[in-house]
Amino acid sequence: MKTSAKGFIPVMLTPFTHTGAIDFDALTRLTDYYLQAGAAGLFANCLSSEMFELSEQERIQVIKHVLNVVNGAVPVVATGTFGGPIEQQADFVKKVHDTGTEAVILITGLLADETESDAVFNERVFQLLDRTDTIPVGFYECPVPYKRLISPGQLQLFVETGRVIYHKDTSLDLAQIKEKLRLASRPGFGLYDAYMVHAVDSLKAGSAGLSCIQGNYFPELIVWLCDNYDNAAQQEEVAKVQQFIIDNMDVMHHVYPTVSKYFLQLRGFDMSTYTRRSVGTFTPDIARQVDTLFASYTRLQGELELKVAI
Repeated sequence: MKTSAKGFIPVMLTPFTHTGAIDFDALTRLTDYYLQAGAAGLFANCLSSEMFELSEQERIQVIKHVLNVVNGAVPVVATGTFGGPIEQQADFVKKVHDTGTEAVILITGLLADETESDAVFNERVFQLLDRTDTIPVGFYECPVPYKRLISPGQLQLFVETGRVIYHKDTSLDLAQIKEKLRLASRPGFGLYDAYMVHAVDSLKAGSAGLSCIQGNYFPELIVWLCDNYDNAAQQEEVAKVQQFIIDNMDVMHHVYPTVSKYFLQLRGFDMSTYTRRSVGTFTPDIARQVDTLFASYTRLQGELELKVAI
């Protein structure tokens, strides 16, 4: 992934029809929507994509479809590990790589059980690297099936192999991120922060960019933040954007990703709110909260004179 400028890497949604089938027409529009917003790359087949609710065939279909729409405009990364023996995981990593992805993402919580040590995890990572030739990889500290964080020392060890080019960090800990950036510094590697509460500080500390669910509400705002976080003339506006995100964290996480699909509907995007993943009930009260978020964002969007993705 390019790391010379800060970039936003959306964690892509998967649109479904009202009957639960993948809506590939809406996926085309959604992919274009991220690109129009200024995304520096795309993370397909991730938790926001409801990857655990897709079949293996559907995962490959979604990745191929996104790559076809992107047509080389930006890099695409996608998850390639879903548990099981290392040999099985390696086989699917190769299948994902064969679609044309820039890197294949390894889910940390699927390479070792929660009770297993870091030493066991490290061994599994190196076993997987050994069985996947020279395929570029990345890590995602996914909260499902459980969140396994990679320590700064571990990340340094993996990045030094030259195989790791992407890390989606969910530690929620700025000190940890700073230490990861200090130890795991190598050309071609980028750490992308998922935690928007400290987004500005993370970018200033050296993160390559942001990879957050907020981009499934207003991707152009996250791109704006990546472009302007250190702009001396925009610091008042940057602080306002950071506070807006902090103030609205809760509503954006309620029954996600259903809420983000509803928000996109409010923005005029043609997609259903159907979600395969069991995330709770989208109640009228939650809908009202999202309506309020939409109104607040519309005002902010006008104040910043943002170019809005169509």
